[in-house]
Amino acid sequence: MAAPVLAYENLGLVQGGSWLFRGIDLFVGARDRLALIGRNGAGKTTLLKCIADLIETDEGRRTIQPGTKVVLLEQDPPVTDFATLRDFALAAPDAPARHEVDAIAGQLGIDLDRPAATASGGERRRAAIARALAQAPAELLLDEPTNQLDLRAIDWLEEWLSRYTGAFIVISHDRTFLKRLTRSSLWLERGALRRAEIGFGGFDAWTEAVYAEEARAAEKLDAKLKLELHWLQRGVTARRRRNQGRLAKLGEMRAARAAMLGPAGAARLGLQNDDVKTKMVIDADRVTKRFGDRTIIRDFTLRVQRGDRIGVVGANGTGKTTLLRLLTGEIAPDEGKIARAKTLQGIMIDQQRRLLDPDKRVRDVLADGGDWIDVRGHRKHVQGYLKEFLFDPGLADASIGTLSGGERSRLLLAREFARRSNLLVLDEPTNDLDLETLDLLQEVIADYDGTVLIVSHDRDFLDRTVTITLGLDGSGKVDIVAGGYEDWERRRAQEKQLRSPTRAGAQAKPASRTPASAGTQKPTKLTYKDQRDYDLLPQRIEEIEAQMARDEAAIADPDLYARDPARFGALTAAIDKARAEREAAEERWLELAEKVEALAG
Repeated sequence: MAAPVLAYENLGLVQGGSWLFRGIDLFVGARDRLALIGRNGAGKTTLLKCIADLIETDEGRRTIQPGTKVVLLEQDPPVTDFATLRDFALAAPDAPARHEVDAIAGQLGIDLDRPAATASGGERRRAAIARALAQAPAELLLDEPTNQLDLRAIDWLEEWLSRYTGAFIVISHDRTFLKRLTRSSLWLERGALRRAEIGFGGFDAWTEAVYAEEARAAEKLDAKLKLELHWLQRGVTARRRRNQGRLAKLGEMRAARAAMLGPAGAARLGLQNDDVKTKMVIDADRVTKRFGDRTIIRDFTLRVQRGDRIGVVGANGTGKTTLLRLLTGEIAPDEGKIARAKTLQGIMIDQQRRLLDPDKRVRDVLADGGDWIDVRGHRKHVQGYLKEFLFDPGLADASIGTLSGGERSRLLLAREFARRSNLLVLDEPTNDLDLETLDLLQEVIADYDGTVLIVSHDRDFLDRTVTITLGLDGSGKVDIVAGGYEDWERRRAQEKQLRSPTRAGAQAKPASRTPASAGTQKPTKLTYKDQRDYDLLPQRIEEIEAQMARDEAAIADPDLYARDPARFGALTAAIDKARAEREAAEERWLELAEKVEALAG
């Protein structure tokens, strides 16, 4: 085995008067791709900071090869301490070159001249990524790198990391991200660190094997300890098995919904019987919404039924929030109409955990300081209800300020799910949640009696929960697909294939062209202009898309229209112009590709 570039031996850290972890040995090779996994509060972020030498440990010895640069991408970087996002990006300890930062920022679609104080969470995250990657580290430590990124930025980051020649350790709740990139797993559990040379795709099977072995050892212990072990460990395995059954049920629901939706684009249900009418929750008919000169939603039709789980996906700035506000009645359409059931009673769970008063106790948030909580008409003891959401019952009197970000998110879920409702709106619900809490959230959604609307960039979570996906591309069109994110991606790939040069050339039957006469000389190569366009247009299309990404990221600011309508109008016009130029360039390149294929034939 080659010598590690970084190692920690017998690592130990005291936190709050007790050991957070102790006796940890960690060795990182030059090309390791490691997933760091553990519950919220287990100490994952703290361990990363120890590895980065930002926290002084109480025990252990850290060794690192000379010249090895270690860079940490923090979960909440101190962006607001700087005037602009560029100031933040260039202020790294190993100050990166400005052109490197600008190049990465351009590919991520972020304007670094944006004032840091008014930048959105997604813009701050992009700036932090540009700052970290531009330093060219030999070892990269990533703490929830996909949080608040849209799908386009996540795809870009995955591609960059797949080509990265150094080592990285990543904490993430994004299962798809972890499955695609990691080759080894680190499991932080009860103060100990285990390692397996398997990527995240094999993590569940590995941990279940570990639990099974510990369960066999627990047979020798007293009944109380065995009961605790069952709740902490065996309950996780049982939940995963239940979720497999729920996934099978989800597949049946998707198949039934696909039959009702009919062919692509035929979103309105043809059934008009009384049963369908009583199940109707939201009925959108030919809805269009504009802001200024830009059409956000165009000719959208969908009937939402009771029990539907609908996911809304797309890049930032494509109109996801606008569509959600239309469906829930927060804003009205410019054209078309939306009818809603009179009995509709919704709750929205977004990123409000920051509004939780850190000085309050957990029982104050759940039960107004009492011992009992009303959970959708059923009275439950606070401590028992906490167990249902994977909390230690003893935390009932803990202050909110002592909880991690993920634990606060879980507490917010527990509070909101206790309320009566028949419509549940989830805005990026997976941020800061650990994998076990995501399993729990999937379970709660599956058992929910009402209708669910989910805006999320977590691909695996959508695949596990939704029956219909609404996909937006920024043109105003809304794709309606029965299934999850993977089904939407498959639809997009099929449509792209239909438009691809190979297929277009193979199926082209240009009736308008007259066949060359026998005496006409067939050209053997492209003209100089055609060859130049054929060679340069792909790069030009990429440049247009990069500029569109930057403009769409800027226009995604929900307050922009009210604050600066002139800039909003200019960005809208620029996006429309760029989209038209891109379409013209694509058409021209496809035409030339047909010529190239014909010449080759």
